Amino acid sequence: MALPEQLQAINQITEALGSEERRTLLYLCGALDPDDSVSGMREMLTRKVMQHDEGGHLLLRELMVTLRRFDILRRVFKSSKEEVERTRPHTPLLPGFRVLMADLSDDMTDEDVSSVKFLFGNRLPRERMEKAKCFLDVIAELEKLDMVSSDSVNLVEKCLSEIGRMDLVKKVTAYKMSAGTSEQCSFQQQTERLPCRPPPASPCNNLPQTKPGQSFHSGNIPVSVYRTQSPEHCPDYYKFSTNPRGVCVIIDCVGNDGEMLEQTFKALHFKVILRRWLSVAEILSTLTETLKMKEIQDGDSFACCIISRGTESKIFGTDPHALGLDLDRVKRFFTATGCRALVGKPKLFFIQRYSIPGYQPPTLREHRDEDLETDGYTERPKCNAIPEDGDVFWSHCSIDERQLERGQHNSVYLKALVDALYKCQRRKTHILDVQTEVNGAIFDHNRRNPDTNYHIDVKHTLRKELYLH
Repeated sequence: MALPEQLQAINQITEALGSEERRTLLYLCGALDPDDSVSGMREMLTRKVMQHDEGGHLLLRELMVTLRRFDILRRVFKSSKEEVERTRPHTPLLPGFRVLMADLSDDMTDEDVSSVKFLFGNRLPRERMEKAKCFLDVIAELEKLDMVSSDSVNLVEKCLSEIGRMDLVKKVTAYKMSAGTSEQCSFQQQTERLPCRPPPASPCNNLPQTKPGQSFHSGNIPVSVYRTQSPEHCPDYYKFSTNPRGVCVIIDCVGNDGEMLEQTFKALHFKVILRRWLSVAEILSTLTETLKMKEIQDGDSFACCIISRGTESKIFGTDPHALGLDLDRVKRFFTATGCRALVGKPKLFFIQRYSIPGYQPPTLREHRDEDLETDGYTERPKCNAIPEDGDVFWSHCSIDERQLERGQHNSVYLKALVDALYKCQRRKTHILDVQTEVNGAIFDHNRRNPDTNYHIDVKHTLRKELYLH
């Protein structure tokens, strides 16, 4: 291809690429602070083509393959990906390190990029991180500080491991082995033992790490749910693959957010039971009937969502003057004592409580466990290895009942929960990452609305890693 034809091809390429693609192309060509305008890219490509003499068209074709713009490859160069790979010269036209970084960036979701930016928040200037739009922007900043390079990718490998993208970790490891970097050590063996990421360091998270079953209390500010793990011992994973995944019972005694939760858990392949405007007696009846469902026995998990007025330890349903139902008792229906079919399976509880200020409980008879019929599931399991309250994830959020008086109220907590669970439909997401995202949304709300603060209490006794999908 003669030079005039190459220049014509450059014009066609610059007109076809979007802004993000231009930035990727310029990064591949060696620019860390690129002018990603059309004229800036045209100038860069012209300079590169001139440097390669008659091989300039090979460079342009290689760039299109790396950008995955096979349509331009066909239209401008009358070529295909297979032909480019077959005729590729022995000496690489593009740096392998930068091709790898571009490939990683293309495979990352917006959530991945946000996690990466969070991890490097303490290492890179804040204003630069705010401007970073993609993974390549972060890598470019790290390159400027000589923290990553073609011969130093351990930091990238560790970062990808911490955000749970082990598929991308394998690509970096393969690059290290093929490129013969100085870091061909034992990182791959380490990361294979670490399929879940530890919590990133953050000034906002300077709190002691918690153990399973320990409650998180932070006043008006929810804290992150930490996932701690030792490299010497990585827990197993809960099975989460049956269809349906299990039963999700939703009790909505307020009437605003039940349908939103119903659609979300249906999308996560749960058998969903939605009941509205229930009294305490009707809540008890619903829980009892849920225990008898076939999906309880066959499913891999269980979920319960409750939206109701109440106190710190009780929910009231729609009863005007009821003593209420103890929340701990609700949980016990589905633990080892109450339901043998759920022994060893993860049990998820999400509670949105509307607190009644100055509530004084009436002297009424409280509902007792013996008032319930659990269809044979009340027998204590024979296996003593699993604690009675094992495998429980408990997320309990409260706000003043007076919020319900403000027209069509919707819970910030439940909206954040639905948004976080929606992402599980696209790729596997750890339950603690779901809760951490919810915590962040509540923190932001409380900061902007100090007069309408949500309070959140999170605790769990999970014994294994739980990924929702």
